[in-house]
Amino acid sequence: MTIKNIIFDFGGVICNIDISLTEKAFYDLGLKKFDKSYSVTERDNFFGAFETGRITPQQFRDTLKEYVDKGVTDDDIDTVWNALLLDIPKKRIDLLKQLRPKYRLFLLSNTNQIHYEHYLSDLQRVYGFSDFNELFDKSYFSHQINLRKPFPEIFEFVLRDSGIKASDTIFIDDSLEHVESARKAGLHAYHLKPGEDITELFNAEMKLLRPC
Repeated sequence: MTIKNIIFDFGGVICNIDISLTEKAFYDLGLKKFDKSYSVTERDNFFGAFETGRITPQQFRDTLKEYVDKGVTDDDIDTVWNALLLDIPKKRIDLLKQLRPKYRLFLLSNTNQIHYEHYLSDLQRVYGFSDFNELFDKSYFSHQINLRKPFPEIFEFVLRDSGIKASDTIFIDDSLEHVESARKAGLHAYHLKPGEDITELFNAEMKLLRPC
């Protein structure tokens, strides 16, 4: 396998996350039906609509406020929603810097405007980067391109937009469903399992990849 391009997922791969923190925080605000699949009451695809930019952050906040305790503010919603976002370890930033001269790097994330603004601010504050394109050749965020994983259209879009070939590309994600979808689109793909760190995949011998 000769790889020229690497596509990274963000949450759980580059950035540490803990969805249970947001689940608990929403519970404390009175929302008892929030769970790890991001389902809320009977509103199908509510979170999916937010991740693909089909509803605005204010519409997202206003909808959630219908299901939480009275007096909850927009800032409260944002704080709780962002609770799942933890840190971006320096060793992963260092890895990206080491890989970039050898490969074309891309970021592909299911996300939303509220999360994006939060972790972009952290990236700027902690590491001094203006945006993610200082670390990647290009970054693709679901709420900006109106597509999300695991639907195959998102992989087709990234390949077409970036001008890369699926056969030359590996995708790394912590969701097996997303990995399987990427494989169906013709990409090589690696499922990052619980407890694994991407820095472990790229040791001195670069066993995961062989640069061309």
